[in-house]
Formats: sequence, structure tokens, C-alpha cells
Amino acid sequence: MPETAKPAVLVEADGPVLTVTLNRPEKRNATNAEVLCRLYDAWRRLDQDDTLRVAILTAVGPTFCAGMDLAEIGRLRARVRDNDWIIRLQGEPDLAYHAYLKTYRPAKPVILAAEGFARAGGTEILQGTDIRVAGESAVFGVTEVQRGLFPMAGSTVRLRRQLGYAVAAEMLLTGDDIPARRAYELGLVNHVVPDGQALAKARQVADRIARNGPLAVRAILATLRETECLPEPAAFEIEQAHGTGVMKSADASEGPRAFLERREPVFTGS
Repeated sequence: MPETAKPAVLVEADGPVLTVTLNRPEKRNATNAEVLCRLYDAWRRLDQDDTLRVAILTAVGPTFCAGMDLAEIGRLRARVRDNDWIIRLQGEPDLAYHAYLKTYRPAKPVILAAEGFARAGGTEILQGTDIRVAGESAVFGVTEVQRGLFPMAGSTVRLRRQLGYAVAAEMLLTGDDIPARRAYELGLVNHVVPDGQALAKARQVADRIARNGPLAVRAILATLRETECLPEPAAFEIEQAHGTGVMKSADASEGPRAFLERREPVFTGS
């Protein structure tokens, strides 16, 4: 893909933390073909790079994400093929859903740091992240219905599981917004912080996760995801399978040994 002077998504590794930043502030960070391709590539990098243990998704400017760029939707429907990003997106039908964390979720945690409006796709991608930090100004909403559109990135399934049926139904059918504090009360976000501090708080959480055993982190995350909505007997089988693998690892010996020796553990992911 072509490199532009101003990439629509910035991706930076700092130690074990990968920070993925939406970078179209002039378009309220609305997603276009370039954003979707770069997001998916970032998620794959997170999975494939063993030195990375956690990611943060954030954005430049006062708006986190206004959803899909409506002009781009028109171009895609018209089958316009005037740049490599659109050509790639058209050639990989599931790429957009992978980018939005609907059909592809990294095996490592993704933390969201949102300030300002996070509407439509901004709230849809939130639901695919694992821990969410919001600035006080953050506003969430699945607004597609107000434009006669359907929220295709997972909200009609995930939102009711994360918030309950009645709350999800009202959000989805009205398209109305909820402010950060209400999102916190409903359990949609983990932390609400003063504006300008969401990324710092997300980094604090990321650093805390990165210090833990990477095998245990991935296994716990996989268990949380794979057991959703399962009856307990089936869920416990999955838990047992993931947990047994971790407990047989070298990291599982290193953790208790470091505790007894009064030092920080050195986990190797093995």
C-alpha cells in the first residue's frame, strides 16, 4: 500500500505496548478504506509480534470517531477503484469487519481511550475492545438508524450482551447518545477521567497488564470471550483447557519463585 505524508492511522510500539491512533481529525476520524486497512494491519501486528503484549486504540483531535465516512460508503457502492486502499478493501470482503474487531479480535488485550464523540462505528469498535477509558466529554451512540442504515459491525448482537436488552434496544432503535458518565454507570466503559487524560490512564492500565504473565493474560482473555453465553458446564471445560496449559508453563513456575525470592518475575511467555 502507498505511504502517505499523513497516514490515516498511526501505529507506534513502545516496549510491550502498541498504540494505534486514528489520524483523520479533519474528518472527525471517520473511517475510510485506508483507516480500515491500517487498523486490520495493526491488529495482525499485535498478534504476530511476540514482544507486544497489549494495544491501546485512541485518536487525534477532539473527536474519537464519527463512524464510517459516508462519502466513502458512496464510493464503495459505486465500485470506484481509484486508489490501492479501496482496491484492497473491495478484494477482501471481511477486512472492514476485521478492522472493527467484529470478526477478528487479537489474542492480546485492546484498551480503548476515547475523548469527544464516539458515534456509530466509534461505539461499534468500542464493543470489540476489552477495557475502555473515556474522557468526561466522551459521547457514545449507535446512530446508524437515524440515517436509515443498519449497524453492521456487531452492535445488534454485542450491545445487548454488554448492556442488557432494554438499554441496548433503546440505544439502537433511537440512535440517541449517552454521555461518558452514563456509559460508566451501565458498564460500557471502565473509567471516566478528566478530558485530556484518557490516553494516560489507558497507558497506565496497559503497563499494568504488560507486567503480568503473557500466557496467563492471553488464556484468561480467550476464556472470557469463548465462554460468553455458554452454560456453566461447557464454559468450565473451556476454562479448564486454557488454565491447564498455563499452569504447566515455565511462567507458572517463575511467578511463585519470584514471589518467594522477593523480586519481580521475569516472564518469557513459555
